[in-house]
Amino acid sequence: MRRLLHAAAVLIVVSCLHPARVSAHEGEQAPAGSPEQLGQVAFPVSCTAPAQQEFTRAVALLHSFYYPEAIKTFARVTQIDPACAMGYWGVAMSAWYPLWYPPTKESLAQGSAAVRSALQAGAKTDRERDYINAIGAFFQDFEQADHKARALAYERAMAAVHERYPQDSEAAAFYALALQATANPNDKTYANQSKSGAILEQLYAQQPDHPGVAHYLIHAYDYPELASRALAAAHHYGDIAPSIPHALHMPSHTFIALGLWQESIAANLDANAAAKRLDWVQEELHTIDYLVYANLQIAQEQTARRLVDALNGVTINEKRTLAMDYAFAAAPARFALERRNWNEAAALSPQATGFPATSAVTYYARAVGAARSGSLNQAEADVQKLAELRDGLQQAKQEYWAKQVDVQYRTALAWLQLAGGTGAAALQTMRSAADLEETTYKHPITPGQILPARELLADMLLILDRPEHALLEYEASLRAAPNRFNGLYGAARAAHAAGDESKAKAYYAQLLALCQAQDCKRVELREASQFLATN
Repeated sequence: MRRLLHAAAVLIVVSCLHPARVSAHEGEQAPAGSPEQLGQVAFPVSCTAPAQQEFTRAVALLHSFYYPEAIKTFARVTQIDPACAMGYWGVAMSAWYPLWYPPTKESLAQGSAAVRSALQAGAKTDRERDYINAIGAFFQDFEQADHKARALAYERAMAAVHERYPQDSEAAAFYALALQATANPNDKTYANQSKSGAILEQLYAQQPDHPGVAHYLIHAYDYPELASRALAAAHHYGDIAPSIPHALHMPSHTFIALGLWQESIAANLDANAAAKRLDWVQEELHTIDYLVYANLQIAQEQTARRLVDALNGVTINEKRTLAMDYAFAAAPARFALERRNWNEAAALSPQATGFPATSAVTYYARAVGAARSGSLNQAEADVQKLAELRDGLQQAKQEYWAKQVDVQYRTALAWLQLAGGTGAAALQTMRSAADLEETTYKHPITPGQILPARELLADMLLILDRPEHALLEYEASLRAAPNRFNGLYGAARAAHAAGDESKAKAYYAQLLALCQAQDCKRVELREASQFLATN
């Protein structure tokens, strides 16, 4: 009891505990500089005082999704106090990435072994036993049981922990995250996200410097319809845990959802620099994809080009992940397609990857680029490859990614049909792609679709000389993805062609307002300036 009371008294402002590099734990000299800042966490457990201190730091790392360091730090907890069952709980928690992608077989085996170690060490309190049993529900029978079923089992278990210990803010935060991990990607009412957000908003009012609370709030509302609810947390999270690259990056999710490009760029520049300092390659690549996307929306082509080129200079000395391979595929695809350089898109080379969803990104860009540049044989072959990747994902029961690739397949097929002279069929197929895309939401791994399907539907309508209908689709796309460069440009052109000069002026003015830098050399901006000067 004395040990538990001592732990309860340790409300750790983690920044005061450790120097900026975790290598100091291994006997190396930490570099001079500001102390590590991870936010405020209080998670008392029945372990020795030194283990408690390390455990609290590990939980703060976990809340900011710094999984590589979290798992090492929880392991150190068990070295300091081998009887600390919650240290093994932390290792298991760090082997699952609830909002990113299903763990690999190696991670599942590691998490399952950690649960066994926790059970062998023996929880000292009912509360700790409940936490351990909850994560145990996720790893139980992982070799046979479906990932979704195990995630739901964990969510139910954490719901019980939250109900049993209503004053435990950690239980509330982890339950809120579990709700997001099991949200139905087809539920556009955002039921789970709203329930999660309600819990987190209450916690944020009480603990505004808790890293997990601010972080999970941003994720809960990571949708254009909800993003404004996370704006306060987005502006604050980077100040809560500036030592963690993901904490610096995460606000950009909200900024992008609201079309705040400069804020997104600033956040990701800081995050990218921090990722390089800590040699966290996954986050370095992740931020590059976000930076490419945002810079293209403000017509910073040369900056975006340098970022795409920088991908080739990133050295990977660790196991490849979906997030890494997605960035490698998405950034060059965005760079070609957003600039409407169809030949460049068609010439992209698929990279060797173990993730079908990332392969699909490249084949999608190639197919659209080939169809729009007249290389119909290549487009047909790439469309067929997309169909194969989609079918494989469906067979593997990766429902979310199968749907995303199906959208890409339908989109590429539509442009192939248009190039082949069947405009009516192309419109029907393209509309089905846009409608399908709107039945789900974007994955946290990406700043946005490579190109919004509804924006492409509007492009097609404009090509087919239906500007009134095109304008409606551009405006619908801009509501879901505000301030997109090509969306605004398309809306302005469609409005002008439809005879709505007032709207054309407004959209052209918005387009010009996006870019205030010297790097703005897009022909669309010259067109906007000329239109506004003569109308």
